[in-house]
Amino acid sequence: MRPLIAALALAALALGLLVAFPPATDDGVPTPDDLALVAAATSTTTTTTTSTTTTTTSTVPPFSGWVDPATFGRPWSDTVEGLLTFRGNPTRSWYGEGPVPASPRVLWRFPDAAMCSPSSVGGEVITWCGTGWTGQPAVFERDGRTWVAVGAYSRKVHFLDADTGERLLPDFPTGDIIKGSVTVDPDGYPLLYTGSRDNYFHVVALDRDEPTELWRLSAHEVSPTLWNDDWDGSALVIDDYLFEGGENSQFHIVKLNRGYDADGLVTVDPELVFHAPGWDDELLAAVGRNVSIENSVAISGDTVYFANSGGLVQGWDIAGLKDGIEPTRVFRYWVGDDVDASIVVDDEGMLYVGAEYERGTERSREVGQIVKLDPSRPDDPRVWGVDARPRLDSGVWATLGLVDDLVIAPTDTGEVFGVDRFTGEVRWTKKLPGPTWSSPVIVDGIWIQGDCAGFLRGFDVSDTSVEPVEVWKVELGGCIESTPAVWRGHIVVGTRAGFVYGLG
Repeated sequence: MRPLIAALALAALALGLLVAFPPATDDGVPTPDDLALVAAATSTTTTTTTSTTTTTTSTVPPFSGWVDPATFGRPWSDTVEGLLTFRGNPTRSWYGEGPVPASPRVLWRFPDAAMCSPSSVGGEVITWCGTGWTGQPAVFERDGRTWVAVGAYSRKVHFLDADTGERLLPDFPTGDIIKGSVTVDPDGYPLLYTGSRDNYFHVVALDRDEPTELWRLSAHEVSPTLWNDDWDGSALVIDDYLFEGGENSQFHIVKLNRGYDADGLVTVDPELVFHAPGWDDELLAAVGRNVSIENSVAISGDTVYFANSGGLVQGWDIAGLKDGIEPTRVFRYWVGDDVDASIVVDDEGMLYVGAEYERGTERSREVGQIVKLDPSRPDDPRVWGVDARPRLDSGVWATLGLVDDLVIAPTDTGEVFGVDRFTGEVRWTKKLPGPTWSSPVIVDGIWIQGDCAGFLRGFDVSDTSVEPVEVWKVELGGCIESTPAVWRGHIVVGTRAGFVYGLG
């Protein structure tokens, strides 16, 4: 009997609560139907007082420009999983996805014999082997497999299985060696974009039995040009526009007009919609004609950033590009010497620049070789600078690495600087076998660095306030100029000894 009495008491209590707090609509106000249901459930006469609560939700509107600065350090594409371009995204700030192997070992080596081919420099023919600067492989998911696409000194782009190193497609040949990093289309079109020393920038279809060139842009397509006709930079593709700098010293924008034909094969109908010299008269007067663009353009907000071999860091406003408004240069800063390293842009819009020291200019000594710039202060953008010039022909070739409040800056002499991102204070230095042109890669608190003794090393940077401790190293047997790619347990990197390695 007592359980029954208790149950009745609980039922009465529940009904009382329903009367006092009847079910509400989304805006907090009970409906007449709600109140009627409560009244029907009890014979008790109750006066209910209700109040309306208004909740205001503040939402941040979606970013309306080209690249949201908040995507700093994040993957580039929601459509294609992978590391799709040099340094992963338009701000050149994403290193790939872990896990990083705790004790990496070589799983495969490609190919069986060293990749080598001749190419001329200054009229002298030299044999080049393996992969070079920047040479970062693209690693991406496609058709249920993990693909690697890498341009090499074989004069070819190779398409490999990340698990085995076996070819997934025949090689794509070009007319000369490939120094830079390829870009895979971020919107899911089966397209790859690559430069070469053969004077052309190539657009390649991947949905045929073999890679097929759909279009190419000659370095001599535009005028005026200076220096040479190589293409080293890794292109960006955003909203059907391709952005690329060339060693012809020009900045190019191409409307790709991607699509598919009646057979379902990918197509492009490119139009060169803009080009502009990356130099001006003031720069030529200061340094001469060596003003080629070797780095990979970066984009943040509505501004494209790049620098050239004359040391001119510049930003071009592309806000009105889709409406037919020509880009204009909105930022100019001369660091004094060659900038081959790509500019990294952080979430606050700050620029991180690595410069070489080959001319010995007074400006280089004033500014430094590891430099942070604030483009919102065009008259005085230098936030800080660090000297890294122990001799002529030194400085920075590697693109700087950012992790939390730390900047990692390898140099030509093998000295690596750990710099406070906000103050410019040098926290630590490390000496590795130089030159260290390989750009740092930081994933899961592990900084991965190649050196010219042929070692790929891992350092713990989970605590950026202390000097990193080496936690592993793998000997690959050739100078590592190229930047490693990290993707879901894989590390893929090439060396100057002639091979590409898969580690896991």
